[in-house]
Amino acid sequence: MALSEHHLALGLFAAVFVVLLSGYPVAFALGGTALAFAALGTWLDLFDTAFLEALPNRLYGIMTNETLMAVPLFVFMGVVLERARIAEELLDTLAALFGRLRGGLGIAVTLVGMLMAASTGIVGATVVTMGLLSLPTMLRRGYHPALACGTICASGTLGQIIPPSIVLVLLGDVISSAYSQAQLEMGVFAPRTVSVGDLFAGALLPGLVLVGLYLVFIVAVAWLKPQWMPPQPDGLQDGRLLVRVLRGMLPPLVLIVLVLGSILGGLATPTEAAAVGAVGALGLALLRRELDSARLREVMQSTARVSSMVFLILIGAALFSLVFRGFYGDEIVVEWLAGLPGGAFGAMVVVMAVMFALGFVLDFIEITFVVVPIVGPVLLTLGLDPVWLGVMIALNLQTSFLTPPFGFSLFYLRGVAPPAVKTGQIYLGVMPFIALQLLLLAGLALWPALATWLPQQLYGN
Repeated sequence: MALSEHHLALGLFAAVFVVLLSGYPVAFALGGTALAFAALGTWLDLFDTAFLEALPNRLYGIMTNETLMAVPLFVFMGVVLERARIAEELLDTLAALFGRLRGGLGIAVTLVGMLMAASTGIVGATVVTMGLLSLPTMLRRGYHPALACGTICASGTLGQIIPPSIVLVLLGDVISSAYSQAQLEMGVFAPRTVSVGDLFAGALLPGLVLVGLYLVFIVAVAWLKPQWMPPQPDGLQDGRLLVRVLRGMLPPLVLIVLVLGSILGGLATPTEAAAVGAVGALGLALLRRELDSARLREVMQSTARVSSMVFLILIGAALFSLVFRGFYGDEIVVEWLAGLPGGAFGAMVVVMAVMFALGFVLDFIEITFVVVPIVGPVLLTLGLDPVWLGVMIALNLQTSFLTPPFGFSLFYLRGVAPPAVKTGQIYLGVMPFIALQLLLLAGLALWPALATWLPQQLYGN
């Protein structure tokens, strides 16, 4: 059988997957493998090098993309809040507030995870911070190790779905491009647009519902198994506690309202709101006297590292996408998804299952930049709502972040957990929370209005 472009397209995808599993840096794995296959295709006269001529335009588009400017600003905001010990004070405050209740510390950890997600949107930093701060305390106060680990991992990954999330910023930009492409393919030459703000609004209610499910589960376990989550008799007097709660919660809540409220209210774009959040976080850290010149240097270096990683991966993914399309790989995806039983819903289920599996071994950035641009236009051409699709993908990636044995949140917590905590206990602890996320994913699939109602009310989309 003669070698064809389709064979090389499938070979390119498989080769990239193998190289990524080898641990080679993602950006260079994507770009280097794509260039190697482009050279092979050119030598076999199966690839038109004109596809590579579009790369400078792609790179210029990345450089001038105002939406993507929000990424380093949100990263900066998150790193500053982390260095300013906001999470530590929040945890101490809420632990004092709920500590006398059975499961009170678990409730506090979940609420802090929610607030940190709405403040930073950086999953790895939240899980590590929560692990360092709360896991030793929970173990010392008699909490079941598996349940403590599961609560920390689950609450730490809320930054995937609760806006303003780095995942939603990147996913919103990709979904927007895919939606425009899908409408042009359907002959709509005045296409509607979908923005990062739409995705923020769409993700807010599912994110809050997920937090509610976590809290209901924790309360139920505390009621059924009180020895697993004992109450803490110590606490502050009511007057002192009120002052402490206001002091600990008011500044981050004000920052969240400024950032998220300005986006949802249509007062600012995500990039403008991210700039407000970055300045606000910097001011908060200075007021708390937690940011000297040395720590500010660390913040800038950390922000530069994370932002450089994201944009390098985006450049590598752009090159991969061009070569993949040069081998007509997009046609393979269209034919495959269109031929699945169940129509648009069947294709959606299969894509979700593939992304869930890929989430075991690939980071959300690779999946967002490599997989979504390939399958997104096809799914949207089949008539799926772009906001609903984006929220489904974000929630799916969050679930894969928790799933053993390769969930990234599990690795983050394992790295900071005491030696007495076994890896098996971490795996066991996240299982109920994975079940809750799958329950929400199924509910969102059956009732898309959970994601589309708020954007329609706010923006009329």
